[in-house]
Amino acid sequence: MPRELAFLDALMPTLVLAFLAALMLYWLLDKALLWLGTYQFIWYRALFRLGLFVCLFCSLGLLIY
Repeated sequence: MPRELAFLDALMPTLVLAFLAALMLYWLLDKALLWLGTYQFIWYRALFRLGLFVCLFCSLGLLIY
C-alpha cells in the first residue's frame, strides 16, 4: 500500500483515509450506543467518546502500516 495518496496534485498520507473511516465508524458506534442506552452507565461521556475514537483510529492505523 502506498504511504501517500495523490489528491488534486497534493500528496496526503494514507492515515487521512484511516481518520475518515474511523470518524464514520465512530459516528455509527456512537449512535448505536446512544440508542442502546449505555451512556447512562458511563460517568464521563466526553472522555469515553474521545477514547473510543482514539481506539478506532489507532486500530485502523495499525492495520494500514
